[in-house]
Amino acid sequence: MRVLVCGGAGYVGSHTVRQLHRAGYEVVVLDNLIKGHIKAIGRTAFIHASINDKAAVARVFVEHQINAVMHFADSSRVGECVASPDIYCRNDVVGTLNLLEAMRKTKVNYFIFSSTAAVYGEPMEIPITENHATVPRNPYGSSKLAVESLLQWFSQAYGLMYTSLRYFNAAGADPAGDLGEDHEPETHLIARVLNTALGPGPGPEIKIFGTDHPTPDGTCIRDYVHVNDLADAHILALERLVSGGDAGIYNLGSGSGFSVRKVITTAEKVVGRPVKVVEDHRRPGDPAVLVASSAKAAKELGWKPKYDNLEQIIGTAWKWRQANPKGYAK
Repeated sequence: MRVLVCGGAGYVGSHTVRQLHRAGYEVVVLDNLIKGHIKAIGRTAFIHASINDKAAVARVFVEHQINAVMHFADSSRVGECVASPDIYCRNDVVGTLNLLEAMRKTKVNYFIFSSTAAVYGEPMEIPITENHATVPRNPYGSSKLAVESLLQWFSQAYGLMYTSLRYFNAAGADPAGDLGEDHEPETHLIARVLNTALGPGPGPEIKIFGTDHPTPDGTCIRDYVHVNDLADAHILALERLVSGGDAGIYNLGSGSGFSVRKVITTAEKVVGRPVKVVEDHRRPGDPAVLVASSAKAAKELGWKPKYDNLEQIIGTAWKWRQANPKGYAK
């Protein structure tokens, strides 16, 4: 089976490409490289194009005999999406529509979508299940939810077999140490803490936004999932569809979560040095706890995270960062 991975040169996408190769799949990557890295995909077949280029997308399906699609091509910075909602709508909605139309014309029927917990908005219950109300609070979450709605309509009208995976905070790196997280600017907490620990001298500080949340240590609790576990979930979802399983939506999370302060202290233990921390006020609308229930994914996909230890997750990220202090630019 040949899988087209859109956004396959990005963080989660590139790790999924590697896991697909390990599982014996043929892979073709389509990426515009605005945020992805060509070095992250090795010798994988590569098309330098955007999903917004309708003609280029159509050619990929005709020329490469694609059997299934995994879609990671998006933008995910909250501040950016509020300032430029058109970018998010174009990437997520218009770009996805281009993919779906090309799939229809070439009779490709399996689609795995990289969605987000941002579709839920402010949590009303913890842990969050797939039945939780979807009331996104920013254009990023709204555009992802719009795509999920589009997938449901395509499934109903044309028999599209799809899975939408709503995951929380991707973290870590491939244990080999040659594949990892490299964003500019970096917004993910674990990567930022490790970048701070790596820098010469005192380095920049890590801000803790709020120490008076209703949590055991007063800091926000978030769900962190190792990037290879996320990649494995995409493969399990595809295998389920191919074997006749129904279309569906699944949360991917740890089921427990870790506080900001716990992440920092664990990172300090892993790197063997202190990290400069500055305490700040809460950010408006920042939920105290965001933790997913992955019971449905466990039951129906057979998904169970292999990296369920925070120190282990951070350890893989630190191995990558030490070997690649300048990221893929090295």
